[in-house]
Amino acid sequence: MTSNNGNIAFLRVIFGKMSADGQILKMLTFRKLWNGVKLYSSFWFSRITKKPKVWGKPLALSIEPTTACNLGCPECPSGLKQFTRPTGNMKSNLNEKIIDELGSNLAYINFYFQGEPFINKNIFDLIRYANDKGVYTATSTNAHFLTPDASKEVIDSGLKRLIVSIDGTTQETYEQYRKQGSLNKVLDGTRNMISAKKEHGSKFPHIIFQYLVVKPNEHQIEDAKQLARDMGVDEIRFKTAQVYDYKNGNPLIPTNEKYSRYKQMPNGTFKLKNKMSNHCWRMWSSAVVTWDGSIVPCCFDKDAKHKLGNMQFFAFSDIWKNQDYNNFRKALLTNRQEIDICKNCSEGSKVWA
Repeated sequence: MTSNNGNIAFLRVIFGKMSADGQILKMLTFRKLWNGVKLYSSFWFSRITKKPKVWGKPLALSIEPTTACNLGCPECPSGLKQFTRPTGNMKSNLNEKIIDELGSNLAYINFYFQGEPFINKNIFDLIRYANDKGVYTATSTNAHFLTPDASKEVIDSGLKRLIVSIDGTTQETYEQYRKQGSLNKVLDGTRNMISAKKEHGSKFPHIIFQYLVVKPNEHQIEDAKQLARDMGVDEIRFKTAQVYDYKNGNPLIPTNEKYSRYKQMPNGTFKLKNKMSNHCWRMWSSAVVTWDGSIVPCCFDKDAKHKLGNMQFFAFSDIWKNQDYNNFRKALLTNRQEIDICKNCSEGSKVWA
């Protein structure tokens, strides 16, 4: 007889960081579970045969509310305003089309890709529509726009997970990476969210402090843990940072290798820890939709260079198995190291508190 812990472990294999327990487990239907089994089976079939086959539709989506951001983080194309693609906001009708087509199979939507989600004034409607369709919803924010009123709207929208970027326990440290940001606004926004939860008697959203570990802030890791306890957030997570120019070192790479995506070699150069095996579950389990409907392979394609179709003009089912998508999957299965967006991938190098 299979134990409940065994069932959850199996679900975690399929659903990964979506966290197959708690609320998301309650929201899973037989159809979504069966869709996950089909996808996982086709993933392994493809790995073994080196021929891309996809049985099922994505379990998870990242939907981009906006490309705009109020900060200027040094390794972020949104913050640096370096996109070659246009900047804009997701419209409600496009969001509804996406969810109507995929919602019966979807377990999880992260309303985040690039930009600050709460700049889009429709963000609450985007989340609410997905929540009403029975999809677990999450987003990630710098918390500068979480006013008391906005926090109440977050509760009303049904958001289940809110990731707050903290990245320092003093303003001096915080702004080393979060350029033009205010730590006080982050903390005030978090307090507003906690107060709104208490006022509404709501368990959700589950609030996570996300601490992007870089050299200027790694000395405050223990302080960040204490701050999270003192404020009463639900969880704190430490995330490794992506830097674009790492081979000869970078002032953002932490000295503690546990919190780095990169390993220093005997000759002083750095290499990515990820072994870059010829497979990637993300290309079967999930997809990313930009604010204007373009489908891109994953969240590492920040400038949407690998457009595989657009949901403004095509049904997702036609895009998901089209020749461009399968060619990309084929490249992953045969020579992933040559794919540009894979060369800095962090899969396998995240650190959770």
